[in-house]
Amino acid sequence: MFTRQQVLNNMEELGVIPLFYHPNEEEAKQMLKACFEGGARVIEFTHRGPFAQEIFQALSHFRSKEMPELMLGVGSLTDAASAAMYMNAGADFIVTPAFREDIARICNRRKVLWSPGCGSLTEICQAEELGCDLVKLFPGGVFGPGFIKAVRSPQPWTKIMPTGGVSFDNLKSWFDAGASCVGMGSKLFTKEIVQNKDFDQLA
Repeated sequence: MFTRQQVLNNMEELGVIPLFYHPNEEEAKQMLKACFEGGARVIEFTHRGPFAQEIFQALSHFRSKEMPELMLGVGSLTDAASAAMYMNAGADFIVTPAFREDIARICNRRKVLWSPGCGSLTEICQAEELGCDLVKLFPGGVFGPGFIKAVRSPQPWTKIMPTGGVSFDNLKSWFDAGASCVGMGSKLFTKEIVQNKDFDQLA
C-alpha cells in the first residue's frame, strides 16, 4: 500500500494517468502490463460494467506479484461502500465523477488519496476543506483548459486533474493552463487497440 503523498507525487511527476475498464480479466491484465511497460506507474481502473470489482481484484493480485511498484486506483465510484470495498481489495487511490462527502470521509480515515469530480470553484473549495489534495475536473472537455487557469489565479495552491476530453492533441494546452496531471482514457485505449489487442502499440 502506498501513501497518499507517494501517489500524488507520482501523478504529478508522470503527468498522464491511464484509465480504462475491460470486462475480460486476461485482456485487462495485458492492458495493465502494457501501460506499465510503456512507463506508467499510476493507473486507474474504472468501476464500470458487471463484476468490475472482481476484475479489479484480479488486477490487484496481478500487480502485487508482477509489478509491485505500480500504483493502482479505482475511478467512477459514487458511494462510500464501493470505495471501502475497493480499498480492501488493494486500491491505492479513489477517483469519483462527483464530489461526495461520504467518500471523502471514508478515504480520509484510511489516509487514501481521493480525487473528486468538481465543476465549480465552490465545489473545489468544499473538497479542499475536507482534505482533498487533487481535484478532478470532469468532464474536462466541457470546461476546457481555461477553467484551470481561471481557478488557479485566485487559488494557485489548487491541484487539478482534468479527465474526459484529454487527447494527445491538447495535452500541452492542459499543462500550460496549470494542470497537475491528466487522466486519459479512450484517446489512449482506442477502439482499434482494444479490438485488435494491440498491446505493443498501447505500450
